[in-house]
Amino acid sequence: MSGFVGRYEHSLDVKGRVILPSKFRPAFDRGGYLSTNHEGCLALWTLEEFEHQMANKLEAAAINAEERNRARVWAASSHEVEIDRNGRMAIPGHLRTFAELGGEVLVMGAIDRIELWNPSVWETQVAPAANYFRGGATG
Repeated sequence: MSGFVGRYEHSLDVKGRVILPSKFRPAFDRGGYLSTNHEGCLALWTLEEFEHQMANKLEAAAINAEERNRARVWAASSHEVEIDRNGRMAIPGHLRTFAELGGEVLVMGAIDRIELWNPSVWETQVAPAANYFRGGATG
C-alpha cells in the first residue's frame, strides 16, 4: 500500500454524511471502520488495517487495566461503515459529537488511515507542527 495522503475540505450533509474523496474510495470497496482517534479526530481504517489495530489493542490490553479500558473505549466507539455509490459515508452521531463535526470536515490522508477533523480542532492541534516545515522549531 502506498498510503493515504492529501487534504480535502468537505461538508456534512443534513443526514450526517461526508463525501470520501474519489482517490480514497477503492481502498474501501468492501467497507471500513470509523473510530475515535488521538487529538479529537476520527480515523477511517480499511478492513485489514482495522484488524491490525485490534490486534495491537489486544496485545496492549494484556499489560494492565488502563490499557484494557482504552481498548474497551476504542472498540465500543468503533463503527463499521460503507461508502455509498455517490461516495458518501454516514458518520454516527456519537462519533460526530466526539470529533466536534458539525459543518465543515477536513478529510486528511494520514498514511495508514484517513482522519476526519473539525477544521478549528485541526488548527489548534496540528498547525503548530507546520512551523517545523517552515524552518521554525527543530524539535
